[in-house]
Order: sequence, then structure tokens, then C-alpha cells
Amino acid sequence: MSKGVRLSETWFNRGLWLIALLFASFLIGLGSLVVGDLPQVEDTLAVEQYVDPVAVAPIRSELSAIAKQADAKQGEIERLRLQAEDARNISAEASQTFDNWLQTRKATGLSDQDPELISRTKALDALKAKESELNRQISTLDQELLAINQNRDKLLARENVIVGGAQEKLSAQQNKQELRVFLYRLLLTLPLLLLAGWLFVKQRKSRQWPFVWGFILFALFTFFVELVPYLPSYGGYVRYIVGIVLTVIIGRYVINALQSYLERQKQEEQKPDTERREELNYDLALVRIGKKVCPGCERPINLEDTARNFCTHCGICVFDHCTGCKERKSAFARFCHACGLVTKQTVKA
Repeated sequence: MSKGVRLSETWFNRGLWLIALLFASFLIGLGSLVVGDLPQVEDTLAVEQYVDPVAVAPIRSELSAIAKQADAKQGEIERLRLQAEDARNISAEASQTFDNWLQTRKATGLSDQDPELISRTKALDALKAKESELNRQISTLDQELLAINQNRDKLLARENVIVGGAQEKLSAQQNKQELRVFLYRLLLTLPLLLLAGWLFVKQRKSRQWPFVWGFILFALFTFFVELVPYLPSYGGYVRYIVGIVLTVIIGRYVINALQSYLERQKQEEQKPDTERREELNYDLALVRIGKKVCPGCERPINLEDTARNFCTHCGICVFDHCTGCKERKSAFARFCHACGLVTKQTVKA
């Protein structure tokens, strides 16, 4: 804590800074909601809005019919494959039975004249023929399904050409919409930043400074942080350009303020010591002494040297002697620290 500053005043200042931060946080929360909801002022765009219905309707109708045909063919193929699998199993069992019968039967005559052998052979051939017929039907359906799929692929390619053109139109409109939404956000945040700059220059030391600084923090956060996620590819240029302009403006202001301050200090140092101390604020003088700098010119001074009563840089009286007890004391003190005598008021309260 700086010497000469009241303890309660220090805590009041901390409380006021807390109010400034709370005020800024609530403003930032509100600003985030507003910035995030700005896209809702624009309609939601979809690629179907830009597809030519006259061109795409016949294609999609034919694709729907082809999908039904393909489903029907696929279902028929699955049914025939199950039948072919059953026929294959039956034929395999019959062939195995026939082989076993040939090995165990006793030939009574020529095999080609054996009626049972001929009968069994014909039955086995019939099973093989049925199996072959089912496989042929499956092959035919596979060819038909392939033709259907090829026709579907051609129609899909035509549809993709139409949808691709619509996608290009959609992208163009989305870029325009993105630019408009960005401009909405910029028109909302840029004036806040300019207002914050004006408040910084004119009102940062006013009695309402907690709200001023809270608004300044809110404006800076909204423009340089909150706006960043919504910047399009070219939005970064805007942010950096604005940052450069603000830096130049603030830099010129600080440079001019510094030059004005140095000029005022030179003029102040030309005034008589008594007049300078009468114009100097009491609390400000104590704060500067507490920092071991001259209350008048703010240059470092050696407070430990009891032989030094005046600033060697500007000549202002820093220490004098009490008119009652003759004790050396601060020339800016209102009361003598040794005897408590009221000293002559030489600085503004």
C-alpha cells in the first residue's frame, strides 16, 4: 500500500475494480449471446433450394423406379440361391447314395440293361438338371441386375451434375450470407470499440470510472476475442487493420500526452516554490513521497539524507521545520509529527 493512502480508500478502490470486472463480465456474456445469435437474422440455406426441379424430377423418378426393380431382382436372386443351395444338397446326397448302392449291389446282368440302375441314373440326372437350371436363372438375374445398376449409375451421374451446379450456387450464396453476418457483427462491435476509445480518453478518471473501465474491457474482449471465431477468411485483415489503426491513434495520443506533460512540468518548475506547493494535491504529494520521488517533478530524491530539504532537480521544498518545536518534517504534512501542531496549509486537499 502506498504511504499516505488511507486503508479504507485502498479497499474501496479494490472493490470498485471488482465492480468494473463484474460489469465487464456481464456485458461480455450479453455480447456473446447477441453475437452468436446474429446469424439467425438470415435464412438457413440448403442445396435443394438451388436444384432445378424440372431437370432433376424425371431423373429422380426414374431412379426411384430403378431402385424398386433392383430390390425386386435382388429378392428374386436370393430366393433362387436358396433353392439352388437346397438342390445342390439334395443332388449331393443322391449322388452319395447312388455310389454306395453301386458298391453293394450284386450285378445280375449288364449294367446298362439294369432297370434299377437306369432309373437311379435318370433321377440323379434330373436333380443335376434342376440344379443347373436354377444356376442359369440366377446368372440371368445377375445380368439383369447388373444392367439395372449400370443404368442407375448413369442417372446418378446426371443427378450429380445438376446437384453440383446447385452446390456452386449454394456456396456463392453462403459466402454472401457469411459476409453479411460478418458485417452485422462488425457494425455491432466496431462502434463499441470506438466508444470505448472515447471513454478511455475522456472519462477514465471520472467518478464513474468502474463502469467506464468495465465497458472498455467488454469492448476490447468483444472485438478482439469474441469476434475471432466468426471471422471469415478475410476477416483477419479487418481485425489487424483495426488493431493497427487503434495502436497508431492510442500511440499518438500517448506521445502527445507525454509531450504535453513534459511541457507542463517545465512550466511548473519555473513557478515559485510556494505557488507550486499550493497547487499540488495533498494525497498525490504523499503518494510520490512514499515512492521516494519528488512531489513536484517526480524525479528520484534521497529521503534518508537529513541535510536535503529541497529537490535538487526542480527546487521545490520537500522538508521544512515545525514553527513550534523546530523539528524537521515533511513540508506537505498538515500536522507536525513531533508536537502535533497544525502547519500552514500549503497544498490542496
